[in-house]
Amino acid sequence: MGYNRRRRKNTGSNAFKKAVESTPEISGGYRAGLQALKDGERGLIDTENTLLLEGSVDIDACTRDAYPEDARWDYAIGYDKKAYFVEIHSADTSNVSEMISKANWLKNWLNTKAPALKALESGNTFYWIPSGRCKILPLSPQYKKLAQSNILIKSRFKLPVK
Repeated sequence: MGYNRRRRKNTGSNAFKKAVESTPEISGGYRAGLQALKDGERGLIDTENTLLLEGSVDIDACTRDAYPEDARWDYAIGYDKKAYFVEIHSADTSNVSEMISKANWLKNWLNTKAPALKALESGNTFYWIPSGRCKILPLSPQYKKLAQSNILIKSRFKLPVK
């Protein structure tokens, strides 16, 4: 009986899904759980409680045609009535400027095109999950630049982020 109780679907309202569906450029991109993430990337995200996972959207794929030349952010993940913005990318010092450009694009896009999603933002932090080994040292100038842009590198990403 305990197993069935844990597996029962959350029947409460899904604010994340509503926010995604009310944003024209990504309205068709909502996926349950972490299904919006590419196969090899889902394993990089862990959750404390899967029942609180509200879904995901691949912002990059949904906005590619509208912004083909822009550095777009990868994903939004809904967890416990909040939206977390995650980029999965190689983490070399040479990638720092690109990541800052992507974060700036995301901030502008949230402000102008996705206010409902912005309203769910889990603070003012964007998360960079290295797709391989992280080569940016915590005391380096590049790491400090990322922090100034509210980008946090998390090699182990678990929701909720503490």
